[in-house]
Amino acid sequence: MKYRAISRMMETGVRELVFPGAVLLCARGRKILYHDAFGVADLGKQAPVKKNSIFDLASLTKPLATAMAMAELVAAGRVSLDTLLGDVIPGVRDTPKAEITISMLLRHTSGLPAHREFFLPIAKEKRITKKQRKKNQANEKVPEENYNPRQLLRNLILAEPLAAKPGDQQVYSDLGYMFLSWVIEILSKQRIDKFVQEKIYSPLGIQDLFFIDLGKDRPPIAKERWVSTQTCPWRGKTLIGEVEDDNAWAAGGIEGHAGLFGDALSIHVLCCEILNAVKKKNTIVLDPIVFDSFVRKKKGQNLVAGFDTPSKFHASAGRFFSSRTLGHLGFTGTSFWIDPDSEIIAILLTNRVHPSRANQKIKKFRPQIHELMSRALG
Repeated sequence: MKYRAISRMMETGVRELVFPGAVLLCARGRKILYHDAFGVADLGKQAPVKKNSIFDLASLTKPLATAMAMAELVAAGRVSLDTLLGDVIPGVRDTPKAEITISMLLRHTSGLPAHREFFLPIAKEKRITKKQRKKNQANEKVPEENYNPRQLLRNLILAEPLAAKPGDQQVYSDLGYMFLSWVIEILSKQRIDKFVQEKIYSPLGIQDLFFIDLGKDRPPIAKERWVSTQTCPWRGKTLIGEVEDDNAWAAGGIEGHAGLFGDALSIHVLCCEILNAVKKKNTIVLDPIVFDSFVRKKKGQNLVAGFDTPSKFHASAGRFFSSRTLGHLGFTGTSFWIDPDSEIIAILLTNRVHPSRANQKIKKFRPQIHELMSRALG
């Protein structure tokens, strides 16, 4: 009965088409106080969302995968927040990007632009390569296997001019996290999905946070657990178990800015580890001293290394989370917030982009549900 108002608001969100389906999990530390599912995973099939439904987490990839991997590498002494990008990636040397630091990439102060539609030239190259392969096969020649989408993406971010001088301003940028996944791969000699699985998720006992390699079969998860995202106009289908972000898709599904999938319970386990790191309690994988250097705020900046914090006005976390709160939003309609002061963890997963990205109603809904949840949890 205590949380009936929360359930009613979530049901209203479904009824008023804020999202077709959602899962909300609220906890105080490890103790889960509220966890329920609402609506449908797919409007056509009308399959209900379940508590363990798998969502495309979109930009939650940045804090829950990329920042976690970088924190591990810093703790292991493989890199520091002050390491220059030019000292890690050879192709960056002797360019204006050489003086960008790891901290700048994590905090979105690198000077890189916010977003570029890299998927367009990559998709064009894929079509050209496919035609050439068919032509070669018709002429009984050996097919040319020269299509490497991840390398094409990296060539494009290398060539992309800076929008500002590194360190001058904070502009949220997907490109910075594409560079970070490259840094992780060079330093760890593993792709980011394999590295975070081995160093972060497995030691925490997390099974349902993962990337999906589009070149391989989808992970063996029951079909009723998958949640649909947009009906993509240029891919010509409704996306299920295929990354919604266009640039991550073009790169093969695995990137530093997007590509992570998961359920609320798995995110909660990782959020508890993050909470313990912030509060300098016993942790399993995160070094509290290193993590403190990540989440320490800089004057005039809302974004810390890997995470967002509530803005002073119109915060998506509502009015009641403390200024020390860490979290992030995902384009597909996902979010999480961790308040170290109250130890409240709020995880909201939705498929608001199903069937169309044009639905923006969640912007108004997010602060309302978080404020109602904060009142209910005291």
